[in-house]
Amino acid sequence: MEKLFKHTLNKLNRINRPCFTMRFRLVIFLILQVFIMLTSIIVILFITGTFSAGRNESKKIIHSELKHSSEEISERYGILSVQAVEFSEKLSRRLEEYLDENNLTFDNLRTNPEEIERLLAQVYELTFHSLQLSSCSGAFLILDTTVNPELESSNYSRAGLYIKNMEPNIINSSSPTITLLRGNAKIGRKNSIDLHTQWCLEFDIKDADYYTLPMEAAQKHKADLPLSKLYYWTSPLLLPGTSEEVMLCSIPIIDSNNKILGVCGFEISAMLFKLSHIPNSTNIYSRIFCLMTPMAIDSNYIEVNHSLVAGDYTLKKTSSVNARLQITENQDSFTIYSNQNNDEYLGYHVPIKLYPSESPFQDTRWTIAVMVPKKDISASITRLNIIYITLFAFLISLGIVVSITFSNKYIKPISEGIEIIKSGEPEEAPKTNIQEIDELIDYLADYKKELNKKMEQDTYQISLLEEFADRTKTLSPAERNVFNLYIQGYSAKEIADQLFLSINTIKTHNKHIFSKLNVASREELILYINMLKEIGKEL
Repeated sequence: MEKLFKHTLNKLNRINRPCFTMRFRLVIFLILQVFIMLTSIIVILFITGTFSAGRNESKKIIHSELKHSSEEISERYGILSVQAVEFSEKLSRRLEEYLDENNLTFDNLRTNPEEIERLLAQVYELTFHSLQLSSCSGAFLILDTTVNPELESSNYSRAGLYIKNMEPNIINSSSPTITLLRGNAKIGRKNSIDLHTQWCLEFDIKDADYYTLPMEAAQKHKADLPLSKLYYWTSPLLLPGTSEEVMLCSIPIIDSNNKILGVCGFEISAMLFKLSHIPNSTNIYSRIFCLMTPMAIDSNYIEVNHSLVAGDYTLKKTSSVNARLQITENQDSFTIYSNQNNDEYLGYHVPIKLYPSESPFQDTRWTIAVMVPKKDISASITRLNIIYITLFAFLISLGIVVSITFSNKYIKPISEGIEIIKSGEPEEAPKTNIQEIDELIDYLADYKKELNKKMEQDTYQISLLEEFADRTKTLSPAERNVFNLYIQGYSAKEIADQLFLSINTIKTHNKHIFSKLNVASREELILYINMLKEIGKEL
């Protein structure tokens, strides 16, 4: 009863248990395998920082741009400083020569405006030639005198010459667009150059650091410092009466008697700076920009309106008047620059040195910064991660398609082999080229042959037993009594005792029984009887 219960329970379990095809199981297995492999790859990519590679790559790009820009600007400004020193020395000699040739002193010029005009006309060629040799947008000289000493504003008016190259970014131009910003208009007409739209006769030096600071430094240090340590770089500024932002390198003009005649120098316009120092990575970050600004070492902000900016991004238009960029240092990531409008920029900055040691202006620190709007870097990183996710999804989809296709090819011969087995004719089945299936079919074919052979033998034995049983019907009653006792397992002697017959009589009955049943001995007779009992045949 217990065995029957267990058998029934097992059968019910097999019925209720979900049944899946081999193909379905194989597809699921392959898909899981693909998923596990790709997931492992993603985990490795996360651990190794590949998904933050966009941010790391951005840091490398900006670091590289900052290094390139700082080196390039430092070199360019250094060369221009040297050229300004040479320009001052040449002007000093030319001015002295003119004054000596005309038996004049520099102080005589204050009472002789015509000589000032002639003197400036004499140095025009030198100024123009110096402008052409330098990579700048303008060249100027300011003499410590005026052509209008009687005017009320004469204390802040200085005679001089200021010529500008309106296309300084065009290299080796055969016909540069030169205009006269300051100086006598006759000089412009004589040299066939147009007056600048914001032309004035003289310089207004009120609040003009580019004039007063070099003059004061020369007064204080002309005896103990060489000219090469007296030049001064201004912060970006607007010249009075003009609208273009410029940065000036200004240096004193000192004659051989250590008399200070004025200042001279070169100009770098905001447009020239922008065109000359645009970062190279604009194809990656369209709004990347380089910024140059005066900044103290311990300062934590950048004055936007005192900076020159190179790049297509108009930083100053996005900032208000007197705007500042607050600096938030982050050693493990970008430096963050934010303004009062909550606009954030990511990048880096480094100091550069524009003055030699012992210069009166060596404490003035300049900084080069390269930065990108935070939104642009976030968008770039997001785009890169979307590419990774899309690639992952594609590989998963491809893995599923490959799994299904592979499972079809893999399961097809197995399914055909199973159909062959189910057909019941394994011995006629063709080869599936799958070793296990072919071996199973061969085994079933051999098993069927053995089974058929055994069935033939069993059929033959059954026919013999049935023939034996039929012959028992031919026995006489006396012979039947002896046969029945053989069925019950008695021996010949015991049968003689039971039937009260002699042993010879029993032997005679045995001969008749053996003859009628076609057996040769009592053992063969007993064998037939036992075999009939095994198949349940009643005698």
